[in-house]
Amino acid sequence: MSHKEDSERKKRGSHPTELYAGVPQTCLPIVYHPDYNITFMGLEKLHPFDAGKWGKVILFLKEEKFLTDGNIVEALEATEEDLLVVHTKRYLNRLKWSMVVATITEIPPLMFLPNFLVQRKVLRPLRTQTGGTIMAGKLAVDRGWAINVGGGFHHCSGNRGGGFCAYADITLAIKFLFERVEGISRATIIDLDAHQAAFAAVESRIVFSEQHDFLERTLYISLAVVIMYFCDWNIRTMTPVM
Repeated sequence: MSHKEDSERKKRGSHPTELYAGVPQTCLPIVYHPDYNITFMGLEKLHPFDAGKWGKVILFLKEEKFLTDGNIVEALEATEEDLLVVHTKRYLNRLKWSMVVATITEIPPLMFLPNFLVQRKVLRPLRTQTGGTIMAGKLAVDRGWAINVGGGFHHCSGNRGGGFCAYADITLAIKFLFERVEGISRATIIDLDAHQAAFAAVESRIVFSEQHDFLERTLYISLAVVIMYFCDWNIRTMTPVM
């Protein structure tokens, strides 16, 4: 297939999205939205994961004069059409059941809440973080680097979630780049979490497990997008939070 044919194929196969909208040059390529933080009747405290850590990171950077409200790129929520680039319709429909979300987030009391509350208070923040990761992927190509303060949902695949990961934002960011940006066909993922995720490095390549179909292909190590996952660390002393 010629370069021109490949470009035309990518254009035809891409749905309309707001996630690749232009970003003012006055903004740093750092993506965040206050909606990243999950707070609802204290239920978020039932999980060891700090569901408000993203706001704490931004607060620290503002206090240290690294950022202001005016130079942060505001994340947009990923739409259902955006999510369908990787996720199956069946999986997204399953998220309309509170019990399923309770299992994925490992917060059992969520199963007793009406799903419209679960959507608003839990899944919308995760969809916004997912949109932020997709936006950061494009910004990294445009600016040479980018950071999404949230995201990094490395336990999620196209048809399964778990480990507080309901949407496969890493897969989505790379798939968006593959389909929409010329010259991007390979990627490297460097996972900085404290445990193994859904893929393993084998010799000089990264192979994703069949169970977690991150890209449904082998990704050879090359210069591409690096997506960093922020763990629960004390950002002032750089020590693990116990």
